[in-house]
Amino acid sequence: MTPPPPAAASPLTHFDAQGQAHMVDVAAKEVTHRVARARGSIRMLPATLALIAGGQAKKGDVIGVARIAAIQGAKRTADLVPLCHPLPITRVAVDFEIDAENSAVHCTAQVETLGRTGVEMEALTAVQVGLLTVYDMCKAADRGMVMTDIRVLEKRGGKSGAWAAG
Repeated sequence: MTPPPPAAASPLTHFDAQGQAHMVDVAAKEVTHRVARARGSIRMLPATLALIAGGQAKKGDVIGVARIAAIQGAKRTADLVPLCHPLPITRVAVDFEIDAENSAVHCTAQVETLGRTGVEMEALTAVQVGLLTVYDMCKAADRGMVMTDIRVLEKRGGKSGAWAAG
């Protein structure tokens, strides 16, 4: 088996010069205020959305539980994604929007830290865990729900500065 080319030829920072996966060394990076915002959606049957919006889901307050789950997900990202650094998160804000027109719930998470690496993974994890919780709490009514469009909307801080999705 031929080893992969050296990492120097690749923009993928999670591989060393021998092509082995490793945790990126962030020791030389400056501690800065870093912010990331991510968003995703879960589409469902209109009747399922009505249960959520009306607070009538069998398992209780779907949005309230999903918000707590999303915050917990952000805090546990390094436990879930093998090469993520554990970060001292300073803030997690999670918002849910009921979209009756598209029969969907949208989740937006903003995560902040004072650290040496960004919080994009934490924001993405918060969104995904929040949406998974909506699915879990409503699956008895609708197993066909679809999570979609999960992505980073923006990030700020660090050497690379600000970035926003187009």
